[in-house]
Amino acid sequence: MPVVNTHLVYPMCAMFALSVVVLAKMFMARYSAVKSGQMKLGYFKTFTGAECTEDVVKTGRQFTNLFEAPVLFYIACLIAMILPVEGFTFLVLAWVYVAVRIVHAYIHMGANKVMIRMRVYGVSWLVLIAMWILIFAKALAISAIA
Repeated sequence: MPVVNTHLVYPMCAMFALSVVVLAKMFMARYSAVKSGQMKLGYFKTFTGAECTEDVVKTGRQFTNLFEAPVLFYIACLIAMILPVEGFTFLVLAWVYVAVRIVHAYIHMGANKVMIRMRVYGVSWLVLIAMWILIFAKALAISAIA
């Protein structure tokens, strides 16, 4: 039976937890905006016809963002578990990716300093690229043996 790197499940669960936290913040921002009268509930039918509060925009955009590049993170972890990509390096990269995405979410939903957020986002992509390079190297190694 092949060895599967199940340790990668933990950073994947942490990314999922981040998504749940952002979802909760998004819901609270929307609820507060409607309750305070800053927005009408009807806006959320088609997302048109009104000006959104800053919190509604930031939390909504951050939630959407978690279904863009992080999807490649989940795929990378699953492929790494299947191949398997063993070793400490990939696991560390996975945790670094999660940490950087948490920092990105904190900045985005907080002070939203664009230049800082952009740098953090860039670092997350560099980590993700490194993960995919390790996957590619493992795939090449397996192909060379076969």
